[in-house]
Amino acid sequence: MLQTAIENEVHEFVASHASTRMGDDRQAVVRNGSLPARQIVTGLGPLEVQQPRVRDRRSGEKIAFNSKILPKYLRRVPSVDALIPALYLRGISTGDFTEALESILGPNAVGLSAANIVRLKEGWEVEYEAWTNRDLNGKRYVYWWADGIYFNVRLEGQRRCILVLMGALADGTKELIAVIDGERESKLSWLDLLRNLKAQGLQEGPAVATGDGALGFWAAMAEEYPATREQRCWVHKTANVLNKVALSVQVNMKADLREIYAAPTRAAAATAIDAFAHKYGAKYDKAVACLTKDRELEEIVEAIKGLEQEKGISADKLMDALADALLIADR
Repeated sequence: MLQTAIENEVHEFVASHASTRMGDDRQAVVRNGSLPARQIVTGLGPLEVQQPRVRDRRSGEKIAFNSKILPKYLRRVPSVDALIPALYLRGISTGDFTEALESILGPNAVGLSAANIVRLKEGWEVEYEAWTNRDLNGKRYVYWWADGIYFNVRLEGQRRCILVLMGALADGTKELIAVIDGERESKLSWLDLLRNLKAQGLQEGPAVATGDGALGFWAAMAEEYPATREQRCWVHKTANVLNKVALSVQVNMKADLREIYAAPTRAAAATAIDAFAHKYGAKYDKAVACLTKDRELEEIVEAIKGLEQEKGISADKLMDALADALLIADR
């Protein structure tokens, strides 16, 4: 099937240039044999393919054929290249890659030795460095999504937290803005990310940012992009609440939670929260506490900011302590 697609691509290319003629009225762009066969590693194992050659018989400037199906130096299909970093994130070490890939792709997973994996990794590092230093002048995001993701890769005896920031442009286009490794989801780690963005030229924050209950991101945003409005992520909140009850209860409880975040007004949402607490409070108090604690949290955060202004107490230390306490309470 792949070989047929390549042959059809060449046929269509030659046909599209049929009107390009030489001085003696012969067709200038023609099929000219094939390149030597090569193997492509795919998710189904290695496939042998042969790239047809195209020749422009005119002198001077020529029309070149570049296959979109089979790029010149392709040795692995994109799905296999995507598999390799996925295995890294699952904690597979370089020395174990060949065995892991053979178990997925079969014993003929050629071209994926430990040395080749190392070379691929070095290429990723170069690409990542260029991407993290790209120019963001003129970018205007209206919405951000922020989260900290923990993978199975362990460095220095602990799992690292990968901080991820997505954004939406005014036309609705979503873009990956930043990805860095952080120390938990602390304010300092998020400050590093946000300050890097400013160094790249992103001086204006979004209208709204959404994230989970970890306070590090919000504290960093208040310092670097104070005009941005905060929005709590209901995906995280719903998962946290449902995690407190049995599976048999989750279907109905999820429907009641939807009444809260789909409410047309803030007052309607508050009424829905009260109804949820009344319905589930007696039997599922932990779920209700998980839902309603954010109301109290808003008051606590404002009190912390007041202590910093009135008493000179470090708000950063208090916020970090509060974040640690919330993490422990959620477990």
